[in-house]
Amino acid sequence: MNILIIGGGNMGLTYARSFLEAHVMKQEDLMILEKSEERAAILATQNVGTVYGSPADCLEKADLIVLAVKPQDITSLFPVVKPYIDDQQVFLSIMAGVRMEYIREELGVTKIIRAMPNLPAQIGMGMTAFTSSDEVTRIELVTVQNLLNTTGKAIYLDTEELIDAATAISGSGPAYVYYYMNAMIESAKTLGFTESQAELLVGQTFMGSVHLENRNALTCKEWIAKVASKGGTTEAAIRVFNEEDVHDKIIKGLSAAHQRAVELGKGG
Repeated sequence: MNILIIGGGNMGLTYARSFLEAHVMKQEDLMILEKSEERAAILATQNVGTVYGSPADCLEKADLIVLAVKPQDITSLFPVVKPYIDDQQVFLSIMAGVRMEYIREELGVTKIIRAMPNLPAQIGMGMTAFTSSDEVTRIELVTVQNLLNTTGKAIYLDTEELIDAATAISGSGPAYVYYYMNAMIESAKTLGFTESQAELLVGQTFMGSVHLENRNALTCKEWIAKVASKGGTTEAAIRVFNEEDVHDKIIKGLSAAHQRAVELGKGG
């Protein structure tokens, strides 16, 4: 299979490297289309396949085309690439907020997969939610899932509406984690720790907690109960969180993220 990644930015390069490092494809089967001459020159030194600057030179060679450009760039991109594509090619879009129906109408293609990766994909620890149009075959879907798994884990969703929900949970999720980590780091500094000490204390706590949760069958509520012994320090903190409705406010925030994802999908 020949793969073309349109867009050589951070995510485009992440996918190229992940595909190659996982040995799911060879360099000679991978292409990148990058309009910026400066960026293309940098990519050409990265050993991530053949870099092109013109759609006419590469689009017709591709079996799978990965759309890894910013959503605002598609109005200028689609008219340029449309003359060189056909309906047998599979399109994998990782563009936030761009619905499959829009891609179908603007490019005149039917085999479309829409995916929502997140930032940790850059280190092979990402979470990607994806769905597809009915025209994508099972073999094509399995092939793309194997490619997505090179950046972490991937989950198939039955409806495109759930992609908007995944955007609010896993797509935006790393920012929520960093938000809470930052609060803990700032708290640690007020308690007398240096910044490096605070970052180590918080970072390792998050990492260890996630690994522990992943390796056991206990729920998060059960883990909280294990740590928060009666009358102890953890219980004191949890009591304040509950009094301030932190739990409900987090849910409210994620609901707002979901609503915004839906609005963006409608062009809002």
